Amino acid sequence: MPNQRFIRSELNTREESFELSLRPQSFDDFPGQESIKERLQIMVEAARSRDEPLSHILLSGPPGLGKTTLAGIIANSRGCNIKATSGPVIEKPGDLAGLLTGLDEGDILFIDEIHRLPIQIEEYLYSAMEDFVIDIMLEQGVGARSVRLNLPEFCLIGATTRQGKLSAPLRSRFTMPCRMDYYKAEDLQTILTRSAKVLGIGAEPEGLFEIARRSRGTPRIANNLLRWVRDYAQVKSPNGGNVTKELAAQALQKLDIDEDGLDEMDNRILEAILIKFKGRPVGLKSLAVAVGEEESTIEDVYEPYLIQEGYLMRTPTGRIVTAKGEKRFGLQSAASKQPELL
Repeated sequence: MPNQRFIRSELNTREESFELSLRPQSFDDFPGQESIKERLQIMVEAARSRDEPLSHILLSGPPGLGKTTLAGIIANSRGCNIKATSGPVIEKPGDLAGLLTGLDEGDILFIDEIHRLPIQIEEYLYSAMEDFVIDIMLEQGVGARSVRLNLPEFCLIGATTRQGKLSAPLRSRFTMPCRMDYYKAEDLQTILTRSAKVLGIGAEPEGLFEIARRSRGTPRIANNLLRWVRDYAQVKSPNGGNVTKELAAQALQKLDIDEDGLDEMDNRILEAILIKFKGRPVGLKSLAVAVGEEESTIEDVYEPYLIQEGYLMRTPTGRIVTAKGEKRFGLQSAASKQPELL
């Protein structure tokens, strides 16, 4: 058993080190999200010139867009330390107090999935973010008393995939809210070019663009697909593993990722609405049962891309497939079925 724990620890350490090597360390190496980068660069430069801690920053958006990476870049650009944790890990006020008191002046506390903080922890954060103090209750009942801890001035960077789940008081305490959006294929190609160099992969620009345009606008997915294409090329390619457009297309086809970047589950969702429910509006719970997937996974992982690409719509009565989605399955759109008015 100790050996198994050691092996898992070694694998986790190697994986984290590998992922870290793919993450850019400066704004210049971070393509895309131009308006957000410009705001953050101005903010960092101003704080550095005044020698003050950064104001609190909220990074929101779908998973895999680089929120954690951007937090590290902010810390590097400001020249300060960053301590990272996640919302579900902080269960008690003492956990939060330990994190905050361990910071130095101007340091950054990064909380991933901040919307999953317990409500009582959120309330402790209010005074910590505004006044840099935290009141900890000792004991309970008649002998209860509180101890005020003075904190160094710090910057809190919160990352969330569900900004609406944050309470209004906590959300309003972030000075700089930044909503990250999906990347263009050209930006993802730039990311993949850098990743290919880090991984030592020989790749043609057309091959990288083929991966980029099928990566759902998400850098994390793009890098994961690049690793798969590398493995496929190493085994199947006659030219020693060089990633070409044709080889990338073949490799992605093995993962059931089609020309439009949709995978098997995307197609199952669209097909379920069109075929099983005959194109009628479908509630999230019914759709989850029909495709055998969790409701939260459909809502957070698959729906955003399908909606952005124009295949799916949310309506007050449920999810419906658009004319573009119907055309994909060779069906006549609902609009074209209407008889012409004489």
